[in-house]
Amino acid sequence: MTKERLDLGSRGEDLALQKIKRLGYKCLEKNYRCSLGEIDLIARDGDSLVFIEIKTRRGSTTGIAKEAVNRRKMRQISKAALSYMKANSCCDTKARFDVIAVNITGDREEIEVIKDAFELAY
Repeated sequence: MTKERLDLGSRGEDLALQKIKRLGYKCLEKNYRCSLGEIDLIARDGDSLVFIEIKTRRGSTTGIAKEAVNRRKMRQISKAALSYMKANSCCDTKARFDVIAVNITGDREEIEVIKDAFELAY
């Protein structure tokens, strides 16, 4: 991956983190990694554990960013989420999957939080 793409992704993650904090989420983990995959953010929203995938795009619409979370990616996030829950003894905790679509066009930043974006995927 090019430095430009890495920088764009990092900027998107920072913007997404600021957004969820403003919405009242409490960040628990950033860039959680296990043998089954990676999750961009893990947070708590009230009594729910939230596994968050962040998609950042430049010069397009958030719709295109949202569509980037395909079935394969959903399965990978689901497996990593189950691994996290097992490792942290929180299997009985209510959980959901959110997607945050970030679009950056020049100085304009558009951030959309999609709660319950998808169900646990097998």
